[in-house]
Amino acid sequence: MRIDKLIEKNLNTSRKQMKRLFLTGQVVLDGEKIYEEKRNVDSQIHDIRVAGQRLETSENYWLLHKPQGYVTANHDQEHETVFELLDKKDQHPDLYAVGRLDRDTTGLLLLTTNGPLGFALLHPDRHVEKTYHVTVNEALTIQDQQAFLAGIEFIGGRVCKPANLQILETSPTKSTALLTISEGKFHQVKKMFLAQGKKVIALKRVSMGPLRLEQEEVGSYRALTLAELHALKPYFH
Repeated sequence: MRIDKLIEKNLNTSRKQMKRLFLTGQVVLDGEKIYEEKRNVDSQIHDIRVAGQRLETSENYWLLHKPQGYVTANHDQEHETVFELLDKKDQHPDLYAVGRLDRDTTGLLLLTTNGPLGFALLHPDRHVEKTYHVTVNEALTIQDQQAFLAGIEFIGGRVCKPANLQILETSPTKSTALLTISEGKFHQVKKMFLAQGKKVIALKRVSMGPLRLEQEEVGSYRALTLAELHALKPYFH
């Protein structure tokens, strides 16, 4: 949550009063005075004190193992959405998904009410790595690895950033690999393999930044651990 919004909400200040708290050095984050009004904070990982009073946030963070058949949208008239997988008590009008997964793609999806955090994780300047377990319909080769590392070029001349392709198993009719990319364009992974003449037949995101799927069952979700929130701390500013 932005610290200026937190102050206005918790201390019931006017905009002018809130700004004065910053100007007079009364806003302290983790023991240091700060003057950045739009700083993103969470009391689970930050000590937030304003005029000597400790403030608390109430953001939600859910790590979901998305199943096939669900769309990454808050509302959809044709398909079930990932938010319908949440218990009623865990649903919130401000929840949104950080990045999208196609309806047929499975894997890690972060749902949160913390808009600035989601924006930071998706910002192209942050180069947040995302790893996918990919199954394609034919053999993968060292030439494919080299092409991904050099940067796959799409029709039209757009070149992807270098990506790491780790081949797990390969055969003439089916291969599996882990692909790590640091950008996220529309249908990017599928298009990258298509540029190499391969068709993706199964796709699962296994990690995003410091967050990783472990033993979570498909369709299940859980709150982020305190350790995971601390790992996300660099993306709060």
